[in-house]
Amino acid sequence: MTNDIIAGFLSGAVLIIAIGAQNSFVLRQGIRREHVLPVVLICALADALLIAAGIAGMGALIQSALMVVTVTRYGGAAFLLAYGWIAAKRALHPQPLTVDDKVGASLGVAIATCLAFTFLNPHVYLDTVILLGSLANNRGAGKWYFWLGAVLSSFTWFFSLGFGARLLRPLFNRAAAWRVLDTLIAATMFGLGILLLTGA
Repeated sequence: MTNDIIAGFLSGAVLIIAIGAQNSFVLRQGIRREHVLPVVLICALADALLIAAGIAGMGALIQSALMVVTVTRYGGAAFLLAYGWIAAKRALHPQPLTVDDKVGASLGVAIATCLAFTFLNPHVYLDTVILLGSLANNRGAGKWYFWLGAVLSSFTWFFSLGFGARLLRPLFNRAAAWRVLDTLIAATMFGLGILLLTGA
């Protein structure tokens, strides 16, 4: 049991802790302290749901549903490229973060954006449903303990990223820091979007 939990935790960490669209969004929300709790909960709970779906056999179904994969691929690419363009515009006109800065996205917009980053990216399904689901099923009777470990890894990462990002807040009182962050976010979004379009 313990070995399965540890294996799940480490496997989840390897796949989840990477510079990607979802993590970039969570980092930005955390720095701005905007709707951090609902955002990190959505990310972690989505991982828990998707990994469970993979264990239940959803991975094979997704791989066989070519139309679903294609629609998700192009829809995800369009969303990533659009968000990359928004981040690039922010990088051109950065604004320093002030203590009383309360101007930002509404809760509804933040949730919708987070859901889009989570479910419109085919790589999310590859990492959670297919890869982690397959790894879990290879552990036989310990597959749900593996799932528990992977879910603990996801919760640990997203809560650390979202709420730990506030430690960077003093740095982002300078416009130059936002320029660098939004430039990196734009590059990440454009890169992922192009990869989806090219099928890489």
